[in-house]
Amino acid sequence: MWFDPKCPWAWNASRWLLEVERVRDVEVRFHVMSLWLLNDGREGLEDWYARWLTDTLGPVRVLIAAEQKYGTPVLRDLYTAFGDRIHHDKTPIGRDLYTGALAELGLSTGLADAAETDEFDADLRRSHHAGLDPVGEDLGTPAIHVPGPDGRPTAFFGPVVTPVPRGEDAGRLWDGVLLVSASPGFFELKRGRTEPPRVS
Repeated sequence: MWFDPKCPWAWNASRWLLEVERVRDVEVRFHVMSLWLLNDGREGLEDWYARWLTDTLGPVRVLIAAEQKYGTPVLRDLYTAFGDRIHHDKTPIGRDLYTGALAELGLSTGLADAAETDEFDADLRRSHHAGLDPVGEDLGTPAIHVPGPDGRPTAFFGPVVTPVPRGEDAGRLWDGVLLVSASPGFFELKRGRTEPPRVS
């Protein structure tokens, strides 16, 4: 799964995937993408969304710096530490959030400095494009890659879901994703959202 830690829909999808691990033979691997990078230079953004994006670059830089230092598996717990603060505690995005999440996991709090530098931006771009280029059409997060019928991954935007499915409900949604991924010509199944994300 590719995520931007500020996105509530990605947070819900990530919690769903962790639930899927409990009921299906699945191992979830987390990777970083960036809504700031996705929308950089894009015209016609709604004002509220342009404002919402202004603090999204720092967190993904810190996550990429941590991945470079400790390896990709660190993203699982670090994303949870970021997400709990952002989505549940409503901690403002900034240095205190970064250092608190890093300290919780016993990681170097000096990695918070990465938020203010472009040192890791090339790695961020690589991770971002690895996740989103196979999805296509500038779609965003959540983005997941799942096993396809020929053994190669099939990439999707989504699922966009609220509330988070639990237990066997999570497993059945996963089964459905695998089912549609097995159809090479399947591209989209969508309906209008009627409620905001309820994070859990």
